[in-house]
Amino acid sequence: MTIENSILVEFKDRMHLDGDEDYNLMRILVASNEELVRVCGDYDINTSETFKELVFERSRYAYNDALEYFNSNFLNQINSLGIEKVLLEIILEVVADETI
Repeated sequence: MTIENSILVEFKDRMHLDGDEDYNLMRILVASNEELVRVCGDYDINTSETFKELVFERSRYAYNDALEYFNSNFLNQINSLGIEKVLLEIILEVVADETI
């Protein structure tokens, strides 16, 4: 999944950043998105505001060289998204089995 430029602009606004850090910020956003998709499930940063918020928070921690604190500080949100995704997949399986 690619991060659209509008997401980068939104993140820069939130962090009150400007200047020539776009490449580094985009790299951080992409890495945060990939890691959270791996941990939480296949969420789309363009359609899930909750997931986008978590990506931004992880990116903020990475930008400030404090990534080691992110998981413990956001464990509830990470778990909630992961559980939500698993429950949705179970529901979809049950519905698919009932229609067969």
